[in-house]
Amino acid sequence: MDKKDCFNLGKITKPVGLKGEVVFFLDVDEPSYYASLDSVFVEVKNHLVPYFIESIRINGNKATVRFEGINREESLALIGCELYLPLELLPKLTGKKFYFHEIIGFRVVDSQKGDIGTVASVIDFPAQPLFQITNNGTEILLPIIDQLIDDVDRANKTISVTAPNGLIDIYLKN
Repeated sequence: MDKKDCFNLGKITKPVGLKGEVVFFLDVDEPSYYASLDSVFVEVKNHLVPYFIESIRINGNKATVRFEGINREESLALIGCELYLPLELLPKLTGKKFYFHEIIGFRVVDSQKGDIGTVASVIDFPAQPLFQITNNGTEILLPIIDQLIDDVDRANKTISVTAPNGLIDIYLKN
């Protein structure tokens, strides 16, 4: 499995007890969705290695997990490793909700300026993520906030926005 075909589920943060259990920090919106996982990919030395789950107990955004055939010493080596699952296991989103990876290449249409460019990437700042939009070699940055996003049209690969007055002009003035 390649990392590009997966999403980051979270991280192994610490050991639990003496039987080799570990704690996952689940960096997802709905941790309970993953309560019946039977396996996960663990990134070990830049490779995704499948691990099968014997038991999993979720409490908030943390899960206590016991891997099949792993003892305490082997589990200690996994502390700090990132967790991945195949993209097809992501819950489907509808409406104005989206995953950052799915909107790359979408056209962005502003209610006043019209088509302002294509989403090149999402800059995931801790305070607030930003659309990084390219328009004929010019970069436009727009905050990703509910009040700005009017619609996400997956079929036509467009995102309709209403940017604050003057924000887009800052980028497009020569």
